[in-house]
Amino acid sequence: MTARQTVMLLMVVVVLSLPGLIHCFQPLFSFDGNSTTHRDITQRAVLRKTAEVCRDIAASEGRDFSLTIDDSLSADMVQRACSSTGTFTSLLSSVLFRTAIANMYFSNAKVDVVYALSEEHHFDDETFQGGRDVITAGVSAVKASVKLENFVAGRWTLGRVCHTLQDFYSHSNWVELGNKAPYSTLIRPDQPLENLAGPSTPTCRNCTGGNCADNLLPDLLQQGLLTSGYFNIFSSAKPAGKCSHGGSFDKTSKRDPVGGISKDDVGSSHGSLHHKAADLAVNATMELLEDIRVAVGDENFLRLMGLSQSSVLCFVIDTTGSMSDDIAEAKRVSFEIIDSKRGTQQEPSAYILVPFNDPGFGPLIMTTDADVFKDSINMLSANGGGDVPELCLSGLQLALTAAPPSSEIFIFTDAPAKDAHLKSTITALIESTKSVVTFMLTDVLASRRRRRSAQGGISRAMSQSDAQLYRDLARASGGQAIEVTKSDLSVATSVIEDSSASAVVTVFQVVRNPGIPDNFTFTVDGSLRNMTAYITGASSLTFSLTSPTGVSQSSSQSSGPLASLTTAGNLRRLSLDTDNQTGSWQISVNSNSPYSVKVTGQSSVNFIYNLVEAHEGAHGDFSLKEGRPLSGGNASLLVSVTGSDTVKVTEVTLFDSSGPTEVNGSLQSMGSGNFLVTFSGVPPGDFVVRLKGEDSSSTSRSAPSSFQRQASTQIKTSSISVTSQANNTNVEPGSTVSVPFTVTTSTNGVVNDSATGTFTVRANNDRSYASTSPSTVTIATGGGGAANGTVTLTVPSTAASGTDVTLTIEAENAAATDVNYAVLRFSVAAKVTDVTRPVCQEVSTSTSCPSSSSLCASSQWEFIANLTDGINGTGIESITVRQGNGTLNTSTVAGAEGENITVATYSASCCSQNVELAVVDKVGNVGTCVGQARESTTSAPVTTAALNTTSTGGPTLSISRCLWISVAVSLLWK
Repeated sequence: MTARQTVMLLMVVVVLSLPGLIHCFQPLFSFDGNSTTHRDITQRAVLRKTAEVCRDIAASEGRDFSLTIDDSLSADMVQRACSSTGTFTSLLSSVLFRTAIANMYFSNAKVDVVYALSEEHHFDDETFQGGRDVITAGVSAVKASVKLENFVAGRWTLGRVCHTLQDFYSHSNWVELGNKAPYSTLIRPDQPLENLAGPSTPTCRNCTGGNCADNLLPDLLQQGLLTSGYFNIFSSAKPAGKCSHGGSFDKTSKRDPVGGISKDDVGSSHGSLHHKAADLAVNATMELLEDIRVAVGDENFLRLMGLSQSSVLCFVIDTTGSMSDDIAEAKRVSFEIIDSKRGTQQEPSAYILVPFNDPGFGPLIMTTDADVFKDSINMLSANGGGDVPELCLSGLQLALTAAPPSSEIFIFTDAPAKDAHLKSTITALIESTKSVVTFMLTDVLASRRRRRSAQGGISRAMSQSDAQLYRDLARASGGQAIEVTKSDLSVATSVIEDSSASAVVTVFQVVRNPGIPDNFTFTVDGSLRNMTAYITGASSLTFSLTSPTGVSQSSSQSSGPLASLTTAGNLRRLSLDTDNQTGSWQISVNSNSPYSVKVTGQSSVNFIYNLVEAHEGAHGDFSLKEGRPLSGGNASLLVSVTGSDTVKVTEVTLFDSSGPTEVNGSLQSMGSGNFLVTFSGVPPGDFVVRLKGEDSSSTSRSAPSSFQRQASTQIKTSSISVTSQANNTNVEPGSTVSVPFTVTTSTNGVVNDSATGTFTVRANNDRSYASTSPSTVTIATGGGGAANGTVTLTVPSTAASGTDVTLTIEAENAAATDVNYAVLRFSVAAKVTDVTRPVCQEVSTSTSCPSSSSLCASSQWEFIANLTDGINGTGIESITVRQGNGTLNTSTVAGAEGENITVATYSASCCSQNVELAVVDKVGNVGTCVGQARESTTSAPVTTAALNTTSTGGPTLSISRCLWISVAVSLLWK
């Protein structure tokens, strides 16, 4: 790590430790109860824009859409309104939607951590050009990510962009100038930034007695000049006569002119305008989202927002010689899911396939087209293999970073992992993405010694020690390691069909290793349907199931009063009959060998959670906590309940699924089903989050009813902390990015300043890009308990813009008993030089429409326009009809200077007299062309003048014909 990088990382640490430092809309929570946060702004904008897109889709399909679109929307309301009607509409889950929104507002909030001192990221110090550059470069990166279907990376970038855009309205005087609409130029790089206060133009005067309501100079307001406040925590220097941001930690606000102009919250210098600024920030965010929507299309926009009625179907498959039966079974079960769910709201939102063997793995195939997935899995063949171990974890790494968070991933293999060194990386990715990983393991040996085949070579069958790696990863994710013979695999894959159902929730899950006889209780509430219990363990394991009324069924009964039982290998699957049997159920397991119990069902009621960390002080807030919480320290969770507005949460605990330890959390309601949960003194161990409460929802079969839900992913504590911040997460092809990191060690949750020690460092990325990192770092005596290092990541010059890269940095203690990590996400974004939007030029219309609406159906009108991206542009990629129900045809001709001209011919009935075309070039610039047929007033031909639609991206196109009727055509810069 260079001296500059060390200083910058230390500055960030100092900044975060200062109370009241955050100088923007509060990131996540408003503790005064009256202010609007970045989280509120982002969520309001996303919900409203998503609802608008769904409304427009419904209108185009002739369906009703009755939802009122305003700021009272919730994710559950939008999810339900956007869903198509069907049998299972009562079992919709908004978990994926809520998770995607959370990704965006956590990324938004992180700007205050990573870019705390960056003027351009907050529109401080009149850096309007720099702020716009941050926004427009970020938007280009989002569009590139979506183009390659890298939606997770797109969300993280979008969240950061939204923060900067939103800060403009609280940090500038846009509101004070009387503006009622967003400053659209901020998302239009081809438009000039005008009416900016010059560097020597005075903008403010002293506040009077702490009252800053009139501190903007009258001349500034009369001339309509734009300014923003200066901010610095180290120096009071600022240009003479300039406004400051304001606040106790802004040293510039203590120098004349004293005071500030921020509208970050109701208590800010211009706090009386806080809500106007927040409302404008919402509208500006919606405008930005609309631009992205038009560029990427409605379907991809909804995928970017995370609006999905179902999860992905994700397979990671060993393709070596002995796997032909397994591949055939994977094909059978996937085809059955596809064919049974195609066209329904339970159809998987995407399909992911990752093959692996040795020496290769991948490529990853991700598609929304079921037939493409079918073709891909049909092309798999089992051959070769060489030595026994295969690159299973490398394939899994690709799947974990490509699949949406909270996905379920199924791995088929009969061989040990050759890349077992990736175990801690895979565990970090599991914890970061909260995805569930289930292994379908065939022919695991009963003994620990690998046998030899009849030909004298090593058999591919896994030993118990080989399988333990897979069991550990399954346990960390909340998945299962299902061990069967190849002949029994078809029975075990029923687990995959169960998971592909809509709104699957985990009610209870526990692992006992070593095994011990035990009794487990779980609560069945009225919203649950189609409940299933899975028990894995040795063949000697026995169990009994008891209902709330005292009725019991033993493991010897394949069909009984409470469940039907099927067995395959180490798996027992019980399909429970819970109709009219809400309340406390019990499973008693008798085994001294390791075993697991998992109970699932279908319900709209579920929850998501994220680890957050506090920043102390008067304006203290929280940000997303990466990595593991510290052993013995405090931990905080943001918990959001989904699927019901009538849920009352009574208890959130950290539950050790392998032992008796349970830590109760302190709940603080943040409104709208969100809770801040604080745990004190979390001991070392592996925990899962368990939530209990009551639901009086009208959809419940009994009201009110107690309910419980359990998160799948384990939370493991650590005494090590790994912190890392990249200066820029958008990287260009062919560039090398340096990522500084710091390793500290703690005692009872507090950094141990006197600690020493050497830590093993591992840095891995999912793209296999060239990377360098130290193999170890050492905390030396007098080092303040910290050690620094730098990882470099080199992006190939051939990397496509929109590619995402996930970098994991791990630190492990010398005894190899403790590890923690940081996960960083990068987007490859080639520098965009084409910022000019496509140009539209009217050519002609062929006829006029009758004035009488009763005669409209018998007449047609035609609109022809020339569309070009100019001679230096990247070229037009798509043209879509945004308004109008006519027919669009296109052809391409060469222009006078060699540029490509797309001739758009639109024809429609005179009953539909308006058309709006969205024209998108290859880097996502959007132009809009509007035409309107007018009523016929004369039979004589009418000639119109050429419209001034010239652009710096291309030449003016002349009109070569007379026009019969005037068609209003304009280029709308949206």
